[in-house]
Amino acid sequence: MTTLLEQRYRTVLRLLPAYYRAEREEEMVETYLDDMDEADQDLSRPAWGEVASIAALSVRTRLGSSGAPPRYAAIGSAVRLFALLSVALLAADALTERALPAAWLTGAGPRDRADYLRTFTGDGVLMGVVQALLWALPLAWPVAYAALLRDRRRAASVLALLAAAPWLSYLVGWPTGQGPGVAPSALTVVAAATAWLTVAAVRCGYHSDAPPARLPFAPAGPALLGACVLMGASMVVWPQGADSVWGSGTAVVAAGAAWWVVRIRSARSGAGAAEPALPLALAALSAAVLAQRCALQDLLASAQAPRALVLGGWIQAAALTVLVVTLAVSGTRGLLARTTATAARPVPRA
Repeated sequence: MTTLLEQRYRTVLRLLPAYYRAEREEEMVETYLDDMDEADQDLSRPAWGEVASIAALSVRTRLGSSGAPPRYAAIGSAVRLFALLSVALLAADALTERALPAAWLTGAGPRDRADYLRTFTGDGVLMGVVQALLWALPLAWPVAYAALLRDRRRAASVLALLAAAPWLSYLVGWPTGQGPGVAPSALTVVAAATAWLTVAAVRCGYHSDAPPARLPFAPAGPALLGACVLMGASMVVWPQGADSVWGSGTAVVAAGAAWWVVRIRSARSGAGAAEPALPLALAALSAAVLAQRCALQDLLASAQAPRALVLGGWIQAAALTVLVVTLAVSGTRGLLARTTATAARPVPRA
């Protein structure tokens, strides 16, 4: 007879995907109930630790653990690629945003240098330390990127967490002097959500059963260096149109366009459906940058920014929108093609 505790365990096990439950559900239920007296099984509930472990297992099995069906394997690969690409983009953005002012300071006059340094020294020692930390912590993104590529997963998760930490203070407005109770701008909320979504993707995607991180299209070091050069050049070449999202948007548009060039050439040579992971990851990254761009456009409009700045932003938003739609469609088609091919594959007879 099924006891109440067994029913509760089976309810919790529904967090797991169907393919995993079909293989392991009975074994897991038997293990959970093994040390329980039958008389006590109607009075007990699954422990919170067991529920948490099942929830963690659900994430691992849905994100491409060993032996996962092709659909889950592809989704897991897409999440891991999004995590890696987003960390790389945030790393390039952090490096570029600090390298350009440093280059400017080398040729600036004494008054300009003093004005810049007053950001760290103008509000007392404590606020100077806080501002220095907020300036330095995003530099953990490049280190997290290197840790991921060296398969140091725990270190990468901790470093990504540190790099995203400043966004918590920006959300409450503390370092800007606004204080709690003042609503943050939409751009701050979207940028913070992107950073913390990246942290979650790193933590969940690169679980213990996941394959090591690797970029599918370029060596890791040159890819980061190229992103930094492209972002910096885009702001130097057209300074009147450069804003806080311009560099990252340019890098994402270039990456998406490069993927389409390679994909079109492959299709002309007779290649089949594209692997879905990379276009899905690029679509998600493009959507995140597009959300930041739209939030910034609202701020520019309310501030009556120069026409060139607003126009450049809308052109970039249009390019990002095209990428989001086309990459999502291509990735979804590849995912469906892989799932259909697996379902149509004949099962070998014993």
